[in-house]
Amino acid sequence: MNGINPNAAASAYSNSQKITGAGQITELGSEIKGIGQGVNNDVETFADFMKQNISQAVETMKSGEEMSAKAIAGKASTIDVVQAVTSAELTLQTVVAVRDKMIGAYQEIMRMPI
Repeated sequence: MNGINPNAAASAYSNSQKITGAGQITELGSEIKGIGQGVNNDVETFADFMKQNISQAVETMKSGEEMSAKAIAGKASTIDVVQAVTSAELTLQTVVAVRDKMIGAYQEIMRMPI
């Protein structure tokens, strides 16, 4: 049985952000902020909202991985592990659902006549 290396898990999450282009959200956010200069700037933009929620999702997934590693080492209770893994699973399902809706909306916009 192979041990789980938390550093490898953290590295995998970091690499997945690079692959999925999570950094592009910041670029998109700056473009969107430039559009609404005449509007109330105290309002959170959609890009800021998405960036915050993606960060929370990554943290939830990391905590699930860490709790699993602690369980293998015998340092966590079964209840804590189940709660962390269930939370991570729900977060992943939510992220996938939001991604699917965003792709669907983009495809709908692309089908619109100009």
